[in-house]
Amino acid sequence: MLCGAGLLALAVALALSPGGAAAAAAQDWPPFVLVSGLLLVGLVSEADGLFLAAGQLLARRARNGVLLYAGAVLLIAIVTALLNLDTSVAFLTPLFVYTARTRGEGEAPLLYACILLSNAGSLILPGSNLTNLIVLGHAHLSGGAFFRRMAPAGLASVIVTAAVIALWHHRDLRATVAPAGDATRPRLRWGAAAVIAATVLVVALPDAALPVAAVGVLALVLRLGPSRATLRAGLEVLGLPVLIGLFGVAVSLGALGRAWSAPDSLLSHLGPWTTAAVAAGSTVVVNNLPAASLLSARALVHPYSLLVGLNIGPNLFVTGSLAWVLWWRSARTADAHPALGSAIRLGLASAPLAIAAAMAVLTITGTS
Repeated sequence: MLCGAGLLALAVALALSPGGAAAAAAQDWPPFVLVSGLLLVGLVSEADGLFLAAGQLLARRARNGVLLYAGAVLLIAIVTALLNLDTSVAFLTPLFVYTARTRGEGEAPLLYACILLSNAGSLILPGSNLTNLIVLGHAHLSGGAFFRRMAPAGLASVIVTAAVIALWHHRDLRATVAPAGDATRPRLRWGAAAVIAATVLVVALPDAALPVAAVGVLALVLRLGPSRATLRAGLEVLGLPVLIGLFGVAVSLGALGRAWSAPDSLLSHLGPWTTAAVAAGSTVVVNNLPAASLLSARALVHPYSLLVGLNIGPNLFVTGSLAWVLWWRSARTADAHPALGSAIRLGLASAPLAIAAAMAVLTITGTS
């Protein structure tokens, strides 16, 4: 359904404004290619047992629910920063469900933390979220420069979001249980090599989309072999229908933003904090990727503040980001039954505080 709607929107944009659609597509395709490569790297890492080994190590070392939760927060932040928030929710959600059940603890804190912290922590590196690259693609910032400007705000949003979840589920974190059994040894081969290569490329290059995609494809073929099963596994993790649909909607709204001056006029009259608020609200209405394309179609006065709203704003409601869809699908695959109402209430409680914390850091550091 989303794929058809996206292709229809793309066709309309091409018919009405070919130049605007072409410019929007040129702005939007690198982020989509980059996230595809990172998802493939995540698939290879999962096949090599890297995520499983990390989860088992956490389960063995954590003596109580608080330590388990703290370790989970750190793991989510690292995977989100290095391999994108979609990779985080796709592969860590079932891992945390199994970890909690193995230890006999409540799975709710880890389950909700995975989606909310993945969104909140996606400000740390440019590849952490497609919106980072859509909004700042024209600036050609290296990953290191982006990290220096946005990582402090991203870390602040992670800390605040994690604190709200911990307070909300404090009873579930009091458990003290026996550590889990023996761990499975990961294969430190193609998955680890691909993670390192992708991280170096994202940090070092201003335009890392095609190199990272090449790393993902090569690692997948080397790990699983060139076969139809490998192709099916890759296509399944990419979720191409949803990805294509979002790309079509993003390009069409990017073309609209180039032809219609109202969004640019609005943002040019807003301060940093109100820019973040408008961006957060727009994610609820049209999803953060199309919103990023629409709002960044022209030169921005406060691009970093816009990113704060676009990245953390999706925690306000399930329509905010693709990560919500992947999280729900991964949770159900693990036979978990998350309550959307509980997740939404947690997001509504944590997102405004996390946005405020991130904006306070940007204000202190003079970044907007």
